[in-house]
Amino acid sequence: MTTVDAPPETRAAKVRAAAHRMRHHILNMGEVQGQGYVGQALGVADMLSVTYTDQLRLRPQDPHWAGRDRFLLSTGHYAIALYAALAEAGVVPVEELETYGSDGSRLPMSGMASYTPGMEISGGSLGHGLTVAVGMALGLRAQGSSSRVFNFLSDGELDEGSTWEAAMGAAHHRLGSITAMVDMNALQADGTTSSVLSIEPAEEKWEAAGWFTQRVDGNDVDALLAAFDAAAERARPDEQPSVILCDTRIGRGVPLLETREKAHFMRIDEHEWQLCREQLTEGYEGAR
Repeated sequence: MTTVDAPPETRAAKVRAAAHRMRHHILNMGEVQGQGYVGQALGVADMLSVTYTDQLRLRPQDPHWAGRDRFLLSTGHYAIALYAALAEAGVVPVEELETYGSDGSRLPMSGMASYTPGMEISGGSLGHGLTVAVGMALGLRAQGSSSRVFNFLSDGELDEGSTWEAAMGAAHHRLGSITAMVDMNALQADGTTSSVLSIEPAEEKWEAAGWFTQRVDGNDVDALLAAFDAAAERARPDEQPSVILCDTRIGRGVPLLETREKAHFMRIDEHEWQLCREQLTEGYEGAR
């Protein structure tokens, strides 16, 4: 599905439009439950739009195609954001998003590979995704596959020792097929990342682990495209793995939610959902 050869203006416009629709999908799904990880999902919509609209090689009607690139959602509670991306990519019908979190749905509130097409791994305890990515990349290389492995993780997962073991392993084995992207939203369940366990200077730590490291505004589509392109150029066997640290804003696109204090798991009043959608639409139209 890559559109890397398209003119930059066309690529960026396509990504922004998809991200805008994804944010509407996220709000619609969130309203089904009245709460959830809506803030994070809105914040990472641009990251996932670039990945699924511009970078990822896949066949929507054949999510198990052997030649596909793999996208691993380490942060299982961000599943609402990935469902929106899968709907935009055509892997999941948009109409099915209405079943989010309901009994019998293929779209549970936390990502489960056994339920959802396009969900490569189940999300549980944080810090496991990059470890799986390393094993998967090693296996693909042994098969002679050119498929890439994209791993989405959160800044809170940088507190986990398993993440850094995997990072060192990927660099040691020169797994250039891996591109990790980190949502640097500076917040986790127990407070700010800086107060729970400081992870800065994050760039220097990844570089010391042997990774090609970039840090960008995760809500700037042009900056994201440039960073993903730079990672794609290095996605070769026996090359450094790549990581893109993306500074994002929770609730991005909806001012009402961007300023909400308890933002890790949001409870949104019934009358606020339509207001959120209106603010999202107004902001998008004003930016064009």
